[in-house]
Amino acid sequence: MKLDFTKNTDGLLPVIVQDSETKNVLMLGYMNQEALNKTLETNKVTFFSRTKNRLWTKGEESGNFLKLVSIKEDCDNDTLLIKARPAGPICHTGSDTCWQEVNNQEFGFLSKLENTIKERKENANSENSYIASLFTKGINKIAQKVGEEAIEVVIEAKDSNNDLFLNESADLLFHYLILLQAKGFQLNDIVKVLQSREK
Repeated sequence: MKLDFTKNTDGLLPVIVQDSETKNVLMLGYMNQEALNKTLETNKVTFFSRTKNRLWTKGEESGNFLKLVSIKEDCDNDTLLIKARPAGPICHTGSDTCWQEVNNQEFGFLSKLENTIKERKENANSENSYIASLFTKGINKIAQKVGEEAIEVVIEAKDSNNDLFLNESADLLFHYLILLQAKGFQLNDIVKVLQSREK
């Protein structure tokens, strides 16, 4: 990294800290060269505290350290993006982030689709939609649809039509998300199980 610590008169660079798994922005801090060196040496994110006027390792009092995953400089070499694994709430208020957000795993469009499915489930009696109709028919019908779609994915996997394979895969994932909701779960719950198996 070729960082320019001279751009600011105080010799500090702004540092954005992002959760390496959820991609949520956790906090903003500042580093000088010494803080960067200590972060790289200890794998615990360390800042230069402007109020304490000294190096400050996040979590040194609370125990909620930020375990370093990666550091990347921006195009102007004067701002850092740190990806880290938080050991607990990051904000001094006890919140997961300094913007008072709950640090839930987000899956982009899949999270949006999950929310749509949840809304249809909650309004199953009033909504005129395919999703709502499945919830009205009950868990057996939903589970049956997942089974049917899984078989179709297997069939298409053995052929060479990639478009059909991808479409059937999308159908399977879509119906699996519905099944998860019907059972009272979300993708986050599945991710936690997978993470618990990580060696």
